[in-house]
Amino acid sequence: MEVTAKMRFTGISARKARLVVNEVRGMHALEAVDMLRHMPQRAAGVLAGTITSALHNASENLGLDQDEMYIKAVYADQAPMRRWRRFAGRGRFKPWRRRSSHITVVLDEVDAADDDWLEEAI
Repeated sequence: MEVTAKMRFTGISARKARLVVNEVRGMHALEAVDMLRHMPQRAAGVLAGTITSALHNASENLGLDQDEMYIKAVYADQAPMRRWRRFAGRGRFKPWRRRSSHITVVLDEVDAADDDWLEEAI
């Protein structure tokens, strides 16, 4: 059974978040959270929280075991961009674009047939 968690309007650009997201795709969920806790990127903490939220949703709402969950799909989409300005000399200003992203995590249970495929993928 699939479980989904979304983190919306993060203060991290989608391009930077995708660098971290690509590292954990297809891993067991608990192993991915442990790995993300030791990564220096700011997106790693946000992604770890999103995976943890999906794990808690699976155990509390559906009664699934957290040890048997793996990351089926994870992606970072672009969110609205906030325009900002920095004033410069001679009456001008420099526009800044503050980017944000939506991070989505889909977890699924590991079956006996899926477990063999998952071990080969890792």
